Amino acid sequence: MNVPSVPANRICYLLSLLLLVSGHFMTGCVPTKQLVYFQGEPNRMDTLAVASRYVPKIQPGDVLSVQVSSLNPEASAFFNPYAQLAMADRGGMQQNTTNSTTPLPAQNGYLVDNTGAIELPMLGKVNVAGQTTNQVKDRLRDSLKEFLKEPTVNIRNLNFRISVMGEVMRPALFTIPNEQITLLEALSLSGDVTIYGRRENVLIIREEDGKRTFARVDLTQRNLFSSPYYYLHPNDVIYVEPGKARAATADRTNQLLPLAISALSFIAVIATRFR
Repeated sequence: MNVPSVPANRICYLLSLLLLVSGHFMTGCVPTKQLVYFQGEPNRMDTLAVASRYVPKIQPGDVLSVQVSSLNPEASAFFNPYAQLAMADRGGMQQNTTNSTTPLPAQNGYLVDNTGAIELPMLGKVNVAGQTTNQVKDRLRDSLKEFLKEPTVNIRNLNFRISVMGEVMRPALFTIPNEQITLLEALSLSGDVTIYGRRENVLIIREEDGKRTFARVDLTQRNLFSSPYYYLHPNDVIYVEPGKARAATADRTNQLLPLAISALSFIAVIATRFR
């Protein structure tokens, strides 16, 4: 008895159809309205008051980068010990073999101690806690006039970091060099909220003055821009919760994946027998 053969293109068609149907059932349905940001009245121009810009203040535990310059570079170098150390380390790295995997040293700076002060060459301890970097910069520039001609000071807080977690494309911890970032910018850094994330219930965790605050923000509403959580603070945590579609998709995947594997195995056996 001759068994009829099954054409290879027929088998490929069946495999493709099976994968397409399985993918359709594994995908959850999310209403379009839940995915749209900044919703308002259609065909209407709105004007909203935006939250005041947040200017961070230095706290104990922060790490400050302090760079001093003047008309006398050699004298200025005395006040930049961390910059000299970094240059020396980089010089040593250049002398290593090209196959070396030793990383460059992390950015160095002045740690703000528990009393809220940093210790600088010649100037000694300087209280900086509770002040902005611009305020400290002006104070140091005035103090350095005793030692340098026309000094300039650049200060940056190396400890301004925010965390983005949950249903985003790239969850990560981000260091913000300019000490200014909004919630929308943070989500953009993380690749935006996935289709399964709850845009109407984004959680922001903030810790200040020994207290931890949990706040909810709705990205689908335009009043987001006037929220006190629109501008992020150092060490804020943004958590995007998964929606019901994510749970439903996971359930369907767990249910259909074994069936899909069994079906593929069956088709493979049939293709082998009738080759």
